[in-house]
Amino acid sequence: MQKSIYTQQHQRLCELLIEARKKAGLTQVEVAERLGKPQSFVAKYEGGERRLDVIEFLAVADVIGVVPASLLDLLRGG
Repeated sequence: MQKSIYTQQHQRLCELLIEARKKAGLTQVEVAERLGKPQSFVAKYEGGERRLDVIEFLAVADVIGVVPASLLDLLRGG
């Protein structure tokens, strides 16, 4: 099994997170500040260099104001 970080599905998740952040009118810096992380943390997960664990994903979704399940539905093609 291929590592998930190299899949099209992972790339799509990154795109969905970027779209949601931009729709919320937030910059990477603003998201990072709200998460208490450096801007590079946001840049790396958005760029596909880093995976988010479930807890991090929930925190990011909360900061950008999206329902986590809605992102996952979009990821599954819903």
